[in-house]
Amino acid sequence: MLIINKHLQTAIKASLKAGQAIMRVYDTAFNIEYKDDKSPLTEADKRANDIINSYLIPTQIPIISEENKQIDYDIRKEWKTCWIVDPVDGTKEFIKRNGEFTVNIALVTNGKPNLGVIYVPAEKVLYFADVANKKGYKAELSSHDTGIEDVLENAKPILPKQGNTKQIQVVGSRSHMNQETLDFIENLKSKGNDVEIVSKGSSLKFCLVAEGNADVYPRFAPTMEWDTAAGQAICNAVGIDIVSNQTNKTLLYNKENLLNPWFLAS
Repeated sequence: MLIINKHLQTAIKASLKAGQAIMRVYDTAFNIEYKDDKSPLTEADKRANDIINSYLIPTQIPIISEENKQIDYDIRKEWKTCWIVDPVDGTKEFIKRNGEFTVNIALVTNGKPNLGVIYVPAEKVLYFADVANKKGYKAELSSHDTGIEDVLENAKPILPKQGNTKQIQVVGSRSHMNQETLDFIENLKSKGNDVEIVSKGSSLKFCLVAEGNADVYPRFAPTMEWDTAAGQAICNAVGIDIVSNQTNKTLLYNKENLLNPWFLAS
């Protein structure tokens, strides 16, 4: 059976329990609040965050979560390792009830994601990866209550597309298709490529590229570190880089400003 890092096991357990709580809210007439930045918040975000914290706090590794109070950079800059969490990535998709929302948990060391978990509660599909071992996996589960042994038994390795073709699948956001992205697509077409747009919500966009269901994910719109850290871990583990448009280098984490620059995953 597959053997994985203990912190990765903890993150998987936390994501499944959080997913179970999220789906309990999803199946009710839930209320929607709005935060100062006008982003929506539901009971699912809060419950999932509490559950994930209950699993991660005992590891004694500090946590950056969308729903935790943000820690001042003067303190954070001393952290060599930290968790980066989005309890419900794709709250807008959750509210639309289209199933395309995820639980994102990543472990970051020296600014780089080294473990990542993305759980899709509506489909009971789990992606997880260990960057050091260069391995990413997908497990289709029958229940949120699945034990870690069954998860590992069900897990199948994922791989990106191999070989070059003139047919390019570009991941586009359901909510953020802007002019810069359209220009990027037109540039691909001008080089004789046949371009198909593949739409997905939340961090599932990274998973599409990591498992070979798309070629490239251009993100020329705002994201926060918790939106991308787990997806980057999964992509990095299978050999896909996430490159900042600002620096032309790999996207880094636990920055002073938790807002990401634009990036390209390919």
